[in-house]
Amino acid sequence: MRSNFHILSKGFTLIETIVGIVVLSISFSIIITLIYPTVEQSADQLHQIRAAELGQSLLNEITGHAFDENSDHSGSKYRCGENGIICSTDMKSEIGENRLLFDDVDDFNNLRFDANTVGSYIQNSQGENLTLYLGYSVTIMVCNDSDYDGNCATNADNDTAKLITVTVTTPTGFAIDFSTYKANF
Repeated sequence: MRSNFHILSKGFTLIETIVGIVVLSISFSIIITLIYPTVEQSADQLHQIRAAELGQSLLNEITGHAFDENSDHSGSKYRCGENGIICSTDMKSEIGENRLLFDDVDDFNNLRFDANTVGSYIQNSQGENLTLYLGYSVTIMVCNDSDYDGNCATNADNDTAKLITVTVTTPTGFAIDFSTYKANF
């Protein structure tokens, strides 16, 4: 005798539910793997913009100073290399001089702000810590480059031009170089 009684099943079985969860998990992991590098790249772009702002502001500050310690600091009335005024050969700050007292371009040579040193902050020209740039490092190099070829030659004359290079390293380790010349005029 045949029964007309049929059991209608509604919903999912346990196996179907587990298979669905596994498929969703694999799909989400693939999507996250594709999206994560994009998120990281967008952070790199923000760091690069901040590095460009910082590098440009430091170059502006440095080039606003006199060409040389022996040059006239209030303009170009007296230039080293002329009228018996000898240009300085020391590419460093004078004894007892700190950043607040820097008065010529070569005072900035070898100035560093290291993000890996505890308590080391990038500072503005007034000596105030710039907390916006936590994790950034800065290295400033100044050298004589009389032939404007981008190379710091030891035999270059020191009364023509100085190459200023500011290297800003972002918190993600991306280093960007900013360079300009300060001419003796």
